[in-house]
Amino acid sequence: MTEPTVTRLRFSDELLAELPCPRRRLRIVRGLGSGLTRAPDGTLWAVGDRGPNLKVELAVETYGLTEVALHGATKGAKVMPAPEIGPALAELRVTGDTVEVVRTLPLTGADGRPLTGLPTPGSVNSRMEPAIRPDGMPCAPDPGGVDSEGIAVGADGTIWIGDEYGPSLLQVEPSGEVRMRWVPGGTEHTVAGAPYPCAAVLPELATRRHVNRGFEAIALSDDGRHLHLAFQSPLAHPDVAAHEAARHVRLWTLDTATGAVLAQYLVPLDEPASFRRDLAEGPLARSDIKVSELTCVGPDRLILLERGSATTRLYLVELDPACALPPEQLDSATRPSIEQLSASGQLKLPVLHKRLLFNTDDHPEVSRDLEGMALLDERTLLLVNDNDFGIEDAETAFWQIRFAEPI
Repeated sequence: MTEPTVTRLRFSDELLAELPCPRRRLRIVRGLGSGLTRAPDGTLWAVGDRGPNLKVELAVETYGLTEVALHGATKGAKVMPAPEIGPALAELRVTGDTVEVVRTLPLTGADGRPLTGLPTPGSVNSRMEPAIRPDGMPCAPDPGGVDSEGIAVGADGTIWIGDEYGPSLLQVEPSGEVRMRWVPGGTEHTVAGAPYPCAAVLPELATRRHVNRGFEAIALSDDGRHLHLAFQSPLAHPDVAAHEAARHVRLWTLDTATGAVLAQYLVPLDEPASFRRDLAEGPLARSDIKVSELTCVGPDRLILLERGSATTRLYLVELDPACALPPEQLDSATRPSIEQLSASGQLKLPVLHKRLLFNTDDHPEVSRDLEGMALLDERTLLLVNDNDFGIEDAETAFWQIRFAEPI
């Protein structure tokens, strides 16, 4: 197979804030690499996540925010130094070898006020990452808060956003206003008081997602009737041990009119030992492997982005109806769970086949932390990394991957 042509496009990050800290200034730039899509009208859209956030160790050692050190043992705790910088959309334009931001739109509620990226109150099964202020005090949860990750746009202009917190799905107007948020059954109370309508139409099983591993990869069918989504990682079902050892990720196809799951599939994840760039930096656990993006390339055909941190692979996946799982596998009471079977090596259910298209292990010039992907034409993909708002001095990088043949 002929190797594709790889080109880095020009792009300049927008500076949003510079915050004084004891050890060095915290420079925050626009984050827009959590999701990328090309709308049916040709418009290119990107989405950033919840906003700038730091692991406790980074906040203490790099920026000298010693007040947060008492949260160092709290699993998943994140320091949010600028909660006013929340989830936002960006309309982009590619001209020659340059990517430009046409405009940015904050996600807003019905009252027109920007949403925060603060965690929603957790349900019994859906644990949340604690959010910490730079002074060490916890941030209050926000029922309207969103950790926006995936993005897809329909022919009617509706923007779909995948959220890691609920996990949930948002239907957003072209203005950025949230029209509706779909959450899992039994979690209505976690979004009570949100500044937009909510409906508990998704399976309760979704709440078994591992902390901070919700809906990151979403894609719309060409006719807009189906939304494909993949969990970022195997579910923590029935427990974290199953998540850490499982080798398969669930992929759902939803009815965009009702939110009903029309089909559930399994995607096999690659072995950690095969991620060369990641292993060169240190050990890689099975639970470090994630599915971060989906792109439709025709009826029931998807490109899937699977990654560690440094290594990223693009696969072509056919949604074979013969691989659809039986309905009982959507019931959280089913035992053993898919994750338990996957972890034990005893899984006898059908799994989807993956065909490799591109591997950054073969292209070391390509950035790490790739999360956004859009199809520009039948031979060309655009990839973008998540720069984490520049908190570790990462720059946004767009990469054009042009294949010799149509995908």
